[in-house]
Amino acid sequence: MRAFLIRSALTGVALWIATVIVPGVHFEFGDIESWWAKVGIVFFVAVVFGLVNGFIKPIIQILSIPLYILTLGLIHIIINALMLEITSWLTHNVFHHGLVVDSFFWAAIFGAIVVSVVGWLTAMVMRDSVENL
Repeated sequence: MRAFLIRSALTGVALWIATVIVPGVHFEFGDIESWWAKVGIVFFVAVVFGLVNGFIKPIIQILSIPLYILTLGLIHIIINALMLEITSWLTHNVFHHGLVVDSFFWAAIFGAIVVSVVGWLTAMVMRDSVENL
């Protein structure tokens, strides 16, 4: 359970960094002013992103095996952008707070690249401490 919370927090950090770097990707907090409530929303979005990546992404990857072969794996960037877009739709339209991605082509793709790179870097740094929990 502790490892799940740490990974979700690191995913939240990666999403927050993507909102800072990529124009067109931002969090919608509504009229919430509390700093802790905003952190809670970012953590919630990270959990939803993890669930989308855990349940929907494997199905899409299996269905797109021919595209992986045809594009030499570059379709993985598009699939990651699709997962970011699904997370945006779920959190913003269903819960009315959360991640907002303005456009699929530039914002979602660059956001997915930033989230992937930051997630990879944090996984490299935190690998030993998370595995020992």
